[in-house]
Amino acid sequence: MRSRIMYIEDKSGGLDAVGRIGRVTFSKTGATLSYAGRTFQSLKGAGFKANFYDVATGERFWISGPRRDGADGLYGRITQAADVDPDVADVYWRDIRRTPEPTRS
Repeated sequence: MRSRIMYIEDKSGGLDAVGRIGRVTFSKTGATLSYAGRTFQSLKGAGFKANFYDVATGERFWISGPRRDGADGLYGRITQAADVDPDVADVYWRDIRRTPEPTRS
């Protein structure tokens, strides 16, 4: 299965949410994504400030590729070191942000 580092933001609690940078795995057909034991499907443009939903719970999420400038959130929230999963931190800071990894707070 193909995987990619992406930004995952839970929108079920409101528009101003904290997100994570993590490794998302795509299904064989690419129709679903998996992250942290959850499975997501696209809202196919029908979501308000969300583009995916959790198949099990129906909760809505904003999932997108990370940005070099770090403004990964839907409203440009800058990703902090604590928001990055440890297993992808090296790649995220080196290859995507192109900056040394800051110390975690």
